[in-house]
Amino acid sequence: MLAGLLLVSVLVSGEVSAQANVAAIAEASLTPGGPVKLSQPTAPKASSAKGAEGKRQAPVGDRNVREVSEKVTREEGITVRPDPGLSEFELFVSRMAANGKSVRDKDGEPVIQVRRYGIDLALGIVAEEADEGPTLVPEDYVLGAGDEILLNLWGGVEANLRLRVDRTGVVAIPRVGSVALNGVRFSDLKKVLAQRVATQFRNFDLSVALGEVKAMRVYVTGFVQKPGAYSVSGLSTMLQAVMQAGGPTSVGSYRNIQLRRANAVISTLDLYDFMLKGDRSADRLLRSGDVIHVGAIGAQVGVVGSVNNPAVFEVHGSETVADALRMAGGVSAVANRVHAALHSFDDKSGQALRDLSLKSDSGLPLRHGDVLRVFSAADISRPNQGASKKVRVEGEVQRPGDYVLAAGSTLRDALKAAGGPTSGAFLFGAEFNRESVRVAQQESYERSLRDLETEFKKAALGPKSDEAPEDTVMRSVGQGKLIERLRAVRPSGRVVLQSAGASNELPDMLVEDGDRLYIPAQPTTVSVFGSVFNAGSYMYTAGRDLDEYLRQSGGPTKTADKGSVFVIRANGSVVSSLARKSGWFTDGSIDGVQAMAGDTIFVPENIYKTSSMRETKDWAQILYQFALGVATIKSIN
Repeated sequence: MLAGLLLVSVLVSGEVSAQANVAAIAEASLTPGGPVKLSQPTAPKASSAKGAEGKRQAPVGDRNVREVSEKVTREEGITVRPDPGLSEFELFVSRMAANGKSVRDKDGEPVIQVRRYGIDLALGIVAEEADEGPTLVPEDYVLGAGDEILLNLWGGVEANLRLRVDRTGVVAIPRVGSVALNGVRFSDLKKVLAQRVATQFRNFDLSVALGEVKAMRVYVTGFVQKPGAYSVSGLSTMLQAVMQAGGPTSVGSYRNIQLRRANAVISTLDLYDFMLKGDRSADRLLRSGDVIHVGAIGAQVGVVGSVNNPAVFEVHGSETVADALRMAGGVSAVANRVHAALHSFDDKSGQALRDLSLKSDSGLPLRHGDVLRVFSAADISRPNQGASKKVRVEGEVQRPGDYVLAAGSTLRDALKAAGGPTSGAFLFGAEFNRESVRVAQQESYERSLRDLETEFKKAALGPKSDEAPEDTVMRSVGQGKLIERLRAVRPSGRVVLQSAGASNELPDMLVEDGDRLYIPAQPTTVSVFGSVFNAGSYMYTAGRDLDEYLRQSGGPTKTADKGSVFVIRANGSVVSSLARKSGWFTDGSIDGVQAMAGDTIFVPENIYKTSSMRETKDWAQILYQFALGVATIKSIN
């Protein structure tokens, strides 16, 4: 009887919410001396994340991503997003990393793949059918339509209620009435409900929790695999929405993910903070209508060699060599902790390679396209032939610059690393300089000069000749000046490459550390210098002989040493009258010797008209024997 009167009283007073179909009063009993007990019937859930078989169903937007893409593979309930493959810069860094290890596939491509840092996170292996379990609700979570509130009351009133926020943002509590919760933060929920229940009851306590959360629509834009609108959970964050959209593309940024709300940037997420430090403080909760925008990838650098995690990293303008090593997990246990190399793209030279000190250069800022190589201490302990070689390639090549090549690499490998020759390259005239050869040439050159100087002194102290005294003095002075000029010359270390004039390939010659390869442009002239009437360069015409070009310059002068004429070919080889037996010349003449593009004909000066021209021939032989070059010979003359 009393229960019936109470029910009528509640209905008349209007305290029962219009949402009686969701949370209606089924029974209200009052026991003398005991608390009021409130209860409600079990109602069907407004929305369920479970299917008929109890499996968690993917949200609409998630199904859109996974079902539209034909490349997505499914196996045993696990979805694996497709690998976008190596980008152009990743492929470049991979090839540089492979230079330290001669490991290539049948097509010559590097087996070592240096991927972009964070690619595993972007591929996002997701277990769709796994039960995520309860999720801790953040204090700043904002309640809205569709959220389910679990309310427990004890003391003066007892109740275990499941209340759902309707479309107007209101929940109905039996015998208490409606409570507006739209926009209320979860941290304030207990206080708001306690104040409302206190209007009807005394001496009670309560606890609140969040049951099922609302679904909401957000938008993912920018450089992601599947941009568009997505239905996500009310507890979803920026990172979860980006992963649901397939993750950033190969040109999408991992460090510039913005949350935009009401035309304002609320937060910028840097995934490196999460991946390197475990910091998700910028990974904000989403609200309905939010826009998550993934920007374009920023500057990229590569870190290869003896580091714990070789990879391609996205960097900001202020990040340094030390920052790159930190992102790469630091150097390995066998790394050379003193020296490293930095490969850069330069606007002027194309590519450049500089040696770094990991101590003094650790604060050096990195630029877009830099590749940092850390050497292994194990390479230092090996013989030199087992270490990498630094080679400079210049001239008519696609990408001139310095390159670190694997042990056992050849000139052809160096040319290939530089992108190959251009259409205007002249491989026959390739100039190849080697430091070890230069040192050996310098020693031999100085020894030859000492021998020449000794011969001059012996001749001066020998038996008197028929020449006049003034000629003897003039000859002595001239010999002294010649020795001074020759001492100022330094050998270039050029190695003459034995290749045919029409060859389109360099010799398969092993490179050494510090080698330099210069590929000139296709020459169009033949030059004539020395004791001729009109020294200069003349247009090359195929099929013409050397003597024709010599005649074109006016021929040798009266003071020329016609028997010592020699020709320097574009590849550095020398053809002279000393090679009569080989058939190049006949009696010192160049008649019948066919000219080649880039030839330089040199006619020595007969400085003193004596019966013997041995000293003139000696110094001329010294000059071209040590590959001192045309310019040097001209200056000496």
